[in-house]
Order: sequence, then C-alpha cells, then structure tokens
Amino acid sequence: MPKIVHSDAVFRVEPGKQPDYAADNPLLKLLTLVERSRLAAERESYDAASLQYLFPHRWLELYGPSAPNQDQLAPEDQDVKTDFQKQNVRDFHLADTRAVRGWASTDDWRGPFLQLSYRGGPDSALRQTAGRLGDSIGCTVSVAGGPSVQLRAPYDEETDFYTVELWGRGGDGLRDRLGDRGRASLDAGILQPRPDIVTGGADDFARDRLTEQDVRGVAPRHAMHPLNALAIDVRWTAQPDGTGAVDAVRLGFEMRIRGWDSYLTVGTSPNPHGGVGFLEYRNLFSNYGRFEGSGELRRALEPYNLDAFGRKGHDSGDAEQFFAVDYMDLHVLDPACGIGLHRHRDNQEVFLMLEGDGLMVIGDWADSGTRTRSFEVRRLTAGHLAFLKGGNLHGLLNPADQRASLFMFGGYD
Repeated sequence: MPKIVHSDAVFRVEPGKQPDYAADNPLLKLLTLVERSRLAAERESYDAASLQYLFPHRWLELYGPSAPNQDQLAPEDQDVKTDFQKQNVRDFHLADTRAVRGWASTDDWRGPFLQLSYRGGPDSALRQTAGRLGDSIGCTVSVAGGPSVQLRAPYDEETDFYTVELWGRGGDGLRDRLGDRGRASLDAGILQPRPDIVTGGADDFARDRLTEQDVRGVAPRHAMHPLNALAIDVRWTAQPDGTGAVDAVRLGFEMRIRGWDSYLTVGTSPNPHGGVGFLEYRNLFSNYGRFEGSGELRRALEPYNLDAFGRKGHDSGDAEQFFAVDYMDLHVLDPACGIGLHRHRDNQEVFLMLEGDGLMVIGDWADSGTRTRSFEVRRLTAGHLAFLKGGNLHGLLNPADQRASLFMFGGYD
C-alpha cells in the first residue's frame, strides 16, 4: 500500500504569486543527470533506445495549493481536483545509488546489462559513516531474487562514482571484441562478464515464440523482461570484501510500459467477431478472461484517497478492481516541450504515444513498499503507453526536433 512520506516538504506559495518553473526546473535537472550518465564500453556497444535509468531519491519538495487553499499543506487534505499547482515538484535530493539497464552487444552476442554505481563524494552516506573510502568498495547484489553475490566496485575518476557494470555474456573472447574504452573498463574491473547474475537471451521474447503465451511466465527472471519488474537488492560496504560501514538499498525497475513490443499475450483471430479475414491482437492490460485476478488495473485505497465517485473515508487496504476514466485528451508536445514532474495522490493515468517519442519519467511520491523511492526514466516510443498509479509522480520530455503527439486518459484527481 502506498504510504505518504511526511518528511518531504511542501512549499507555501503566496496568494497572487506564480511559481517560477523556468528556474532550476526539476524535470530538466533530472534529465541532465541522464545525459551525464556514462557506460563502461563504447557508445555503439549499447542499444540507446533500450536504456533505462533509476535514480533513488531521499527527499522531495512540492508546491503547495493555490489560493484560497494556500495554507492547506497536508497532502491528505488537498482535494481540489482542478488545482494542479499542488501536484508540482519544486526540488528533490537524490540518494547515493544509481542504476542503468538495457541491451548491450558485441559482434557475436546481444544481451542484457546492469550498471550499479555509488557516489564517491565526501557527503555520501558511506563516506560519512566510514570516514574515508579507498580505490574500491564492496557491492553485494541479488538480482530478481537470485543468490547474493559479493563484487568489488572500483572507483571511476571520470564519473566520481564507484561502479560495476555487469554483462549477461561470458568472458571468453570478450576483450578482443571491445574497443579501447571497453577494454580499459574490463581491465579496471568496472565491466564484468556475469551471466550468472544478469540473465536472459536476446531472442527470449521474439514474436514467433509468444503466440498465446502468458508473457509474464516467459523467462521470468530475464534482466530485460518487458513486463515483470526487476528487483535488485544492493548492499554497499566501505571495504571491497563486504566488511565495514554499510549502505543498503532496494532498487526496482517497475515502469509499466505496454505496446507493440510489450504485451501480456499475442495471437491471431480468424473471422473476428463474425467478420472476415484475420486479426492479430495484443492484450496490454486485462482483468478478465485468462487474466482475471491479475490486479493490473486495480487501485489500492487509503482513507485520504478519492474513489471513482469522489468519496473519501475508505478503510486502508480497500481497493477498486477497475480503472475508471473521467477525461480523455490529445496533446501535442513541441520540440523541447516537457510536462513537468508532478505527483498524483489518487490518479491512475495512461500516456499513449501516437507519433514521435519522448523521455518518460515515472517515480515514487508515496512509498510503495516495493523499492526505495526512485525516479525511473526510459524512452516512450510511438505505439506504446505508460501506465501510472496513485502515489506515483511523473513527467515527460520531447527531446527531438519534431513534434510528439499523445493520447492521455485517466481519472480521480
């Protein structure tokens, strides 16, 4: 159940004043961090469209409501649906861990990778506790419920992070298939071939293998599974052997993206509904038929939530088993236009990209209980949708030099 984090801040906005969204915009601040991220090998070793970024955060500051409700700073009481100011993020502080996953390749292999990094600055939690850190630290990691494995994470002067990048490829012949940057990372211990930790093959989700399959059960521990969340437990230690001061974090790649390449099942219907010819279908989200009880469209309720009928006062743990909709919009984003980071206390919402693409951010305003609160960033391409739940925050940027068009629908606040 999502829980409001009361250590976050709410910035009171004086009546008659408007926030200055152009100054230190948090969406641009976050996406600048994406641009500054560095991977272990040459750029051409990665499928850029597949890259997914995870930035755990410690603290959020949101703007308070507009007048006449400017003193209503408790989120539980902010029930005016048309006051969007109260949803907008003003600032954030990141934690020390970051993660990236995606597809990597050499001339004889394509498969998943996972990069984990820890900030090396003097104000990092590990440094504050340990007093000093050496040229490497410890990283004990468990991916997708697998066994915990102790790794050494070397310091990377280029990024000022302690970093391990794990490839789902064996080490045989790898060095000869890397460029100078990749070989240097391999020699330094930053790039590590670990198919025992990062699992999954390039063809596991090929269309011709998935007809009538429940994709959730296909290679369920795959590090780039198109549906299943990837949980990663990380325990950083001041000493590379796993001893000394500890900073532990639970990471999760959890963004719900569905579309042409990401679906519950796929198949072909002859004479659909008594018609003619053949129809190829993809189930994206479903609560009925073979997927009855999946809970994918379910919304958990807390006493402060507005339900689909605008009512409050439910018991904690109540739920709606459906996705209600009370708006449907078309949006066109000009080049460099961004929908700012904002939270939804109650809202479920869908962003369907019709044309173009964008950088989608979905993260945690409330504490979901499944991962350390984080921002998650990935590409949203035409023919795919992103689905967010109450307690999430989100934003979207069109980074291209052409317009992007969206179909958006949702309900509640």
